[in-house]
Amino acid sequence: MSYEKIIIRPHYSEKVHRVMEKENKLVFIVDRKANKKQIKEAVEKLFNVKVEYVNTLITPEGEKKAYVKLKKEYNAMDIASKLGII
Repeated sequence: MSYEKIIIRPHYSEKVHRVMEKENKLVFIVDRKANKKQIKEAVEKLFNVKVEYVNTLITPEGEKKAYVKLKKEYNAMDIASKLGII
């Protein structure tokens, strides 16, 4: 599976904004078949960052959401601004 197919789109809300500021995490809607290792690799390659860990959940709408914790040397707010979500 290609990296572009794993990461469907970034997710943004007020809660996500707080998570980006306080916990240095990005949130993406991802392919339901993708596992945490694939998501981590896709984020690292697409955005040139290092990922500490990935948490996933299935939303009530049936989408898979990934919370991606970045390593300390990378800033989630900077990546989000490059993506144009803030």
